[in-house]
Amino acid sequence: MRYCLIEGARLLDPANNLDTVADVYIADGKIQAIGHKPAAGEIETSINGAGKLLIPGLIDLGAHLAEPGFSQKGSIATETKAAARSGFTHICALPDTKPVTDSSAVVQLIQEKAAQAGYAEVMPLGAATQGLQGEQLANMFSLTEAGCPALSNARQPIKDSYVLQRVMEYAATYGIRLFLSANDTTLADGCMHAGPTATRMGLDGIAETAETIALAQILLMAEQTGVQLHISQISCARSINMLQQARERGINVTADVPLANLVYTDEAVNGYNSQFNVLPVLRSEADRQALLTAVNNGELAISSNHRPHEIAAKKAPFSDAEPGMSLFDCFLPLALKLIAAGELEWNAFIKATSQIPATVIDLAGIGLAEGNYFNAALVDVDATVDLSQLYSKGENIPCADEALSGVVNALFVNGAQVL
Repeated sequence: MRYCLIEGARLLDPANNLDTVADVYIADGKIQAIGHKPAAGEIETSINGAGKLLIPGLIDLGAHLAEPGFSQKGSIATETKAAARSGFTHICALPDTKPVTDSSAVVQLIQEKAAQAGYAEVMPLGAATQGLQGEQLANMFSLTEAGCPALSNARQPIKDSYVLQRVMEYAATYGIRLFLSANDTTLADGCMHAGPTATRMGLDGIAETAETIALAQILLMAEQTGVQLHISQISCARSINMLQQARERGINVTADVPLANLVYTDEAVNGYNSQFNVLPVLRSEADRQALLTAVNNGELAISSNHRPHEIAAKKAPFSDAEPGMSLFDCFLPLALKLIAAGELEWNAFIKATSQIPATVIDLAGIGLAEGNYFNAALVDVDATVDLSQLYSKGENIPCADEALSGVVNALFVNGAQVL
């Protein structure tokens, strides 16, 4: 057997109680040995990991890859390459493509494009309703048969409660996991968090009740139907409390928070910088601190909510600009900034971006353990990031002028080095 050896890196993986400096031997796509040389075989390639971190590959529970349908914003190739730059080995792609990911043909197209690109593995989330219109159920079973790990309606509402109930009942019957966003669109007619900053700037605000009222409805129906439920992209402290109470009642529910909501608050909107027009909106400092606490307690996953845009999409006045941030190029550096500030713990970050997401989508064999497929990133934490060179086609990066550190020197997806 011929091995790839990663020599002398610091291995960090809370799922396997690893925080040690050791050699890792990889062959046939899997970790063959950690900390000891295999009895037979020879070293084919060697990577010096001294002074660097080796962490499990990141798994994203929600990104907009812009393909098919939005070639001016990006492609699966450009966006997965940018994701690789931050250590993502697996990406759940939201279904708001054009055409919508509500057929097996679109699922297959995305899978083929991702395979051709050869960076992160893309797992399309199928649409829960036809065309994301929230009116008629999509062919949910065939979408899961085509390879979708879960179904979602992106941030589009399912306005009719009866339709939502039918979606949940069908999903519960066939063991399909749903990714739902809590967003009452009748209360969300604004462009930023409803608070003092919005008042001062004269912008229409979105109150947290737009999220919590919808979340209450979803949780009550989940309790009734017993569906496997994941809440995508929560943004406020009250939602965390509601999720905790739901779990205490025995509801099987997980959730994630976009990284932007851990890094920024609504005050970032000062100056009408449209880069901070995002959905869910950036909320108060109290909300940000509550979300960070929940992540550090192991209650939330962290998603990218990556949404690339061309320059024109953000040139409009703040309220008219298209929402979203291009975050893949800077996801890891921004997370490391939180870690350096003492706001986010290393183990919590890895758990929130690898261990919890793997559990949510039933991805087995994730983590730095012998016998697992080798999905990992070798990170130079101290190296300065050059954000003048973007892999994503999105121009809407929020931190292009910041001095950030954290460079992925090598990325392995199922044992293959892709970066």
